[in-house]
Amino acid sequence: MSNKDLLDNIKKLREMTGVGFKDCKLALDESKGNIEKSIEFLRKKGIAKASKKMSRTASEGLALVKEKEGKISIIEINSETDFVAKNQDFINFCKELSEINFITKSDLKKLNETKMSNGLLVKDNLVNLIAKIGEKITIRRANYFDNLNGMNFFYVHSAIEKGIGKIISVVKIDGVKRGSNDDIGAKVAMHIAASNPLAIDKDRIDQTVIDKELEIIKAEIANTGKPIDMAEKISKGKIMKFLNDNSLLNQLWIMDPKKKVSDILKENSLDKQLKILEYIRYKVGEGV
Repeated sequence: MSNKDLLDNIKKLREMTGVGFKDCKLALDESKGNIEKSIEFLRKKGIAKASKKMSRTASEGLALVKEKEGKISIIEINSETDFVAKNQDFINFCKELSEINFITKSDLKKLNETKMSNGLLVKDNLVNLIAKIGEKITIRRANYFDNLNGMNFFYVHSAIEKGIGKIISVVKIDGVKRGSNDDIGAKVAMHIAASNPLAIDKDRIDQTVIDKELEIIKAEIANTGKPIDMAEKISKGKIMKFLNDNSLLNQLWIMDPKKKVSDILKENSLDKQLKILEYIRYKVGEGV
């Protein structure tokens, strides 16, 4: 193979894979100039590269939401840095994943085994993207809301594009009438994005979370040197405030702090009392 042919093949291989000059030359040398075998070689090398990167922490990235016929899917894809989260290859990958996520109803096992537009499986494209970009990328979590027993709404905080952002919330509400009181849905979704409730009502907050908070409260009070009986009263008041502040129905409405979310639902109810059935809030990297 002449130098010109080699350079042409390197250029072609780089365009097809996004891999650097040296790796492309090595792949072509190993495969005696065969492009298809070179791609296979690079994919195998990409898998090796990817495995080394999987021990890193990926706490940046994007959340994406897709809505169609009243159904909604949401997915979070993480990267190590915000720089990569702004990379167009990463964004395009995430967009296609969001479409597939909707089709697979947020079943990540099915999603990973689904072919993308280039004919490769999601899991293989993920490996190739890791090799190309040089960062750990993970498909972290996904949720799907069907259009049964209620109406779905979503809110994207500071969207970088339609349906793409760092904080996204989805809520399903029963009792909503299209064209009558459906404007409340987006407002509740916005409230959830801003206020980050732990559960719909205080009796649904995880007991381990409550116990941990109570332990912290009691330790804080003990450090003040207050008598035990007074400390008990104070701790009860503080834990009740914690429960109210972190349960959606008891939170103060962000658009009118004189009212609770439960009050707003009552005010906007028509023939049927509005009821929040379920919700989810994704903040990119939270809890990683």
